[in-house]
Amino acid sequence: MKRDKPFTTGRVAAAKGMAFSKSPVLAVRLPDWRSRMVLFMLFAGFMTLAGAAVYRQVIDDEFLQKQGKNRYERTLEMPATRGKIMDRNGQVLASSLPVKAVWALPEDVLASPPEKIAELARLLEMPESELRKKLDSDRTFVYLKRQVEMDVIAKIEKLKINGIDTRKEYKRFYPQGEVMTHLVGFTNVEDAGQEGMELAQQKSLIGTPGSRRVIKDRLGRVVEDLGILREPHDGKDLVLSVDSKLQYIAFNSIKNAVEKFNASAGAAVVLDVHTGEVLALANYPTYNPNDRRKLTGEQLRNRVITDTYEPGSIIKPFTVALGLDKKLITPNTVFDTGAGRITIGGRTMRDSHPKPMLTTSGIIQKSSNIGVIKISQMIPPQDMWELYTKLGYGQAPRFGFPGPAAGRVRPWKSWRPVEYANMAFGHGLSVSLLQMARSYMIFARNGDIIPLSFVKVNEEPAGQQIISPQTAAQVRTMLESVVSPQGTASRAQVAGYRVGGKTGTAQKVVDGRYSQSRYVGSFVGIAPMSRPRFVIAVMVDDPRGAVHTGGGVAAPTFADLAASALRADNVPPDSSVTDIIIPAEPLEESL
Repeated sequence: MKRDKPFTTGRVAAAKGMAFSKSPVLAVRLPDWRSRMVLFMLFAGFMTLAGAAVYRQVIDDEFLQKQGKNRYERTLEMPATRGKIMDRNGQVLASSLPVKAVWALPEDVLASPPEKIAELARLLEMPESELRKKLDSDRTFVYLKRQVEMDVIAKIEKLKINGIDTRKEYKRFYPQGEVMTHLVGFTNVEDAGQEGMELAQQKSLIGTPGSRRVIKDRLGRVVEDLGILREPHDGKDLVLSVDSKLQYIAFNSIKNAVEKFNASAGAAVVLDVHTGEVLALANYPTYNPNDRRKLTGEQLRNRVITDTYEPGSIIKPFTVALGLDKKLITPNTVFDTGAGRITIGGRTMRDSHPKPMLTTSGIIQKSSNIGVIKISQMIPPQDMWELYTKLGYGQAPRFGFPGPAAGRVRPWKSWRPVEYANMAFGHGLSVSLLQMARSYMIFARNGDIIPLSFVKVNEEPAGQQIISPQTAAQVRTMLESVVSPQGTASRAQVAGYRVGGKTGTAQKVVDGRYSQSRYVGSFVGIAPMSRPRFVIAVMVDDPRGAVHTGGGVAAPTFADLAASALRADNVPPDSSVTDIIIPAEPLEESL
C-alpha cells in the first residue's frame, strides 16, 4: 500500500489545480551543454545552406546558368547558300531560292479551331486527315512540310495558329528543266546533291553553315537574339563546260529522233575537239528536276554515261587504224572479200552488200565485215587489246562525274579466233556512248587523246599519243567517204560543211540471246573535217519503225544536230556543196 501513495498523491495534486509539470515524477532537468549543442548545430546547418546558396548563386553560378540556358536558350543553324551552277557563258543552270520549313507543337495546334487546321492542310497541299495524323504524336515537335514557298508561308502566318512556326532553308531551282537535268542533276530536301554535277561537286557547292544563339519562349518563339556564334560561308559557284545553246540543240535532236523512229530511248553527246570539254549531253526520256513526283528509273538513266552497248561497225576504223599505224596496210591495199562471207571457228559471218574486191578505204566506206576481219587477222590480238585499253575501253572513266560505266573488254589471252573476228567489227565488247565519242578524238586530233572535262577549262590539256598524225589523217579521209552518196551514212551529210563519221548497228541481247528484231543504231562523227571542232556521238535505242540501222536512224540525227551546232557556234562553212544527195536505196552497214 505504501507503493501507491506517490501515485495517489499526484492525482490529488492535479485535482487540486497543481500544474502537471510540477509533478515530482515528471520533473526533468537537462544539462546546459546539450541545449547549447543543439542550438549550435542548427546554426551551423543554416550557415551551411546559406553558404551553399551564396556559392551557387554568386561565386560559382555556372551550373545554374547552364541549367537555365538549357531551358530557354537554343542554338539555331544559319544555313549557307548552295553555290550556283552556270554554263560556260555564265547562264544560270541551278540556283537556290529561299523557302521555309513548317513545324508544329502538336498539343498547341490541336487546340486551335478546326476550320484553321483545315485551312492549314489546304495551304500545305495535304489531306486534313494526313495533317491530323502528323499532329497526333507523342513528340513535342514535328515537321509538317519542308521547302514551302514564301507566298504560302505568308498565308500560313496570317492564320495565327498557336504552335506553328517556320525555319529558313533553301530550295534548288533549275531554269532549264528537263533539257539540262542529266548533266546538272538535282538535290534532295536537305540540299544535298543526288545526281549529276550536283552530286559530283557536293563538297564545293554546299558551303559551311553558321549558327546563332537565341532565347525562346514556351511556345518555341524567338524572343531575343543573343548573337552569332559562327558566320555561314556560302558554297562556291560552279562553271560547267556545257554550252546551253548546244545542249538545247542536242536535246531536241535526240527527242525528235526517239519520237520519229518510235524508239525506246536515245542519247547524244558533243565534245570539244581542242579541250575535251563536254559541250552537250542529252538523254531522252528525261524528267523535270523541279517536279520529281512522277520520276521513274527510265527517266533517271543517264544513258550517255551509265549504259553500255555493243558498238558494232563504229569500231571498224580502229581496226583499220591499227593496221595502218603498224605499216601492215595502206589506204589502197586491196582485199579479196569474195562472196561477202567467211567462216571462222564454225561460224559464218557475212556482208550485207557483198563486193568481190575492196580497198582499205572501201572497207570503211562500205562497212565490210569480211574486209575488217581480214585486216584483224594480220594484227596480233595483244596489239588490239592494248589499243582498246589506251582508248579507255573496259575501264571506269575518271572525269569527275558519278556512276560512269566501265564497259567490258576481256583479256586478249582468252580470245578465241571467232571472238577476235567479232571484236574487229564491234561485237563481243561493250562501251558507253561517252567512251565511244572520246575514242574518236584520236581521229579528230592528230592521233592523240585528251581527258574529258565537265567543267570549263581555259587551256588545252596535254594528250597521249595513240596513233601517228599521218594515220589519223588517213582515217579522217575514210570517214568522210562514209557520208558520201556511196557510203553507209549518206543521211549524215550536212549542207555547207564537210563531215565524216561511222555508223554502227548492233543487235540487242534479249534473254541471253541476240535478238533478230531489236537493235541499237549509233553514229559517231567529226565536224567540220577541214578543221575539226566537234566530235558528236548519237545513239538510238530499240527503234521500232521500218528503219532501224545506224545509217537510217542515227546518221540523220547527227546531221540535224551537227548542222545546228556548227551554225550556233559560228563555225565558217568549209564546203560549197549545198545540195544533199541521198541514194534512193542508201547503203546500210553490215551486222
